[in-house]
Amino acid sequence: MRRWPGRYLREEAIDCNSSIQNWGNTMSATDQATLSDTEAEEFRARCRAFLEQNATGMAGVKSGDGGVAAVEAAQLFQKKLVDAGLAGLTFPTEFGGAGLSPAHERIWREEYGSFPDMTSQLIISHGMCLPVLNDFASPELKQKYMPSNISGESVWCQMFSEPGAGSDVASLQTKAERDGDEWIINGQKVWTTLAHVCDYGVLIARTDPDQPKHAGISMFMVDMRDPAVEIRSIHQIDGGRHFNEVFFTDLRIPAEWMLGDYNEGWRQATAMLMYERVAIGAGSTSGITTPHSDRLIKAAKANGSIDDPVLRQEMMRVYSAEFAKSLVSMRTRAGMKAGRAPGPGGSIGKLFGAKIMGQMRELVPAVVGSPVMGWEASGDDDKVDDYWTKMILTSFQASIAGGTDEIQKNIIGDRVLGLPREPSVDKGVPFKELTVGTQKS
Repeated sequence: MRRWPGRYLREEAIDCNSSIQNWGNTMSATDQATLSDTEAEEFRARCRAFLEQNATGMAGVKSGDGGVAAVEAAQLFQKKLVDAGLAGLTFPTEFGGAGLSPAHERIWREEYGSFPDMTSQLIISHGMCLPVLNDFASPELKQKYMPSNISGESVWCQMFSEPGAGSDVASLQTKAERDGDEWIINGQKVWTTLAHVCDYGVLIARTDPDQPKHAGISMFMVDMRDPAVEIRSIHQIDGGRHFNEVFFTDLRIPAEWMLGDYNEGWRQATAMLMYERVAIGAGSTSGITTPHSDRLIKAAKANGSIDDPVLRQEMMRVYSAEFAKSLVSMRTRAGMKAGRAPGPGGSIGKLFGAKIMGQMRELVPAVVGSPVMGWEASGDDDKVDDYWTKMILTSFQASIAGGTDEIQKNIIGDRVLGLPREPSVDKGVPFKELTVGTQKS
């Protein structure tokens, strides 16, 4: 795996800081061009009033039920957003959105950052599946399915990874075969978040094994409630059941449920992965947010460990990393507001987030103490000991979910820093001739 030369990192950091500074001087003017000062303040007050009344936190919502209660709470909040005209802010009204400007969304994110996140369980449905539908679905599919996605009435999942195709997703073996006006799908997906509570999913499948592995893939939407779809929960180390295996046995879907063009699925999957990394790395808010360090500093003040100079320095490192991640996220969001599709820079925010969770994993036991080491899960995330222990146990997935740290470094090296790509031994080779997963040439 490629090493990161310090010289490149220092130069990139300097360039990044300079770009963020320049963006900060120009972006607000660009945003405000669509809103007068009065209109902006009126909309900000409207957002704040809604949040004060409805963003009351997830107190009492149990986490030990596979996320069902949290999803239901998010759906309830999302319905209130729809009623208030604040859901899907920048999506067209004919597809269930509010039809507002990027300036409105920026204001919403800034205000939302000061309140508890009520819709984290919809991050895949809204942060990944929704923009992919908007980008690649036919007008008829958009009109039929985007409104219920935006409102939270339907929840969507993403299905890329397979037992033999994790980091190398293009080696997937799930196949889709055309049969008249239908596609027949057979295969298996794994690590599918919240599949057990989802109504629909977006998947990629092999449609032409005679093409090289990246070329013979297409993207589809599927009905997760179809009897031909079997969902099996994966039990996690923290007692949760958020991930699943999904099996497709002669699943038939309408031909028009293909998203985008035939055999163009890898290009579309790449776009979805970029949206995923923005959703994970940039989050639901805007501006400078430091949630992990804020909570840890609060705990340190409560038990007196804030007076330890070594711990203070380490907490400052986490705070600085979160601050920098916020700047990167702001830059990424700025590009999207300017009409650009999310690019490889989203991997920087994703990698930042994983590194922060690694720092927290090492620091929390030293700050919080022994209560986090001996733990019997109550399923109540409001209990302090439960929160910190669960955070430690689940922190490892930050370096895996949405693409491993190594994959993010490769993307940044190849597409951001311009370093030479690693050699590919299967380039141009028909997929059916490769030895991948259970396939043997």
